[in-house]
Amino acid sequence: IDQVLIHQKVELLEAFIGFETNNQYEIKNSLGQKIYKAKEKNDCCTRNCCGSLRSFDMKITDNMDREVIRLIRPFRCVSCCCPCCLQEVCPKHLPGVSV
Repeated sequence: IDQVLIHQKVELLEAFIGFETNNQYEIKNSLGQKIYKAKEKNDCCTRNCCGSLRSFDMKITDNMDREVIRLIRPFRCVSCCCPCCLQEVCPKHLPGVSV
């Protein structure tokens, strides 16, 4: 793979009324072929109250719906009072799965 393109799927409910839903992404190669998909998982309250600071668990699966990587982002409070609490994402590679 020489290039990876990530496209977020647009949710109609989110687009029309601003109610945050779990984000979903298609991951494509340079030819536009879908090679992976990603889906965010968290609760409604976290999505709508914490916005872009929210924590999440994201599964990245192949075209056969097998999980290949999991991304975990813990909640971090970012403010001028806590400049040391920067956002981070922890990738978790699954044993026996090659990407």
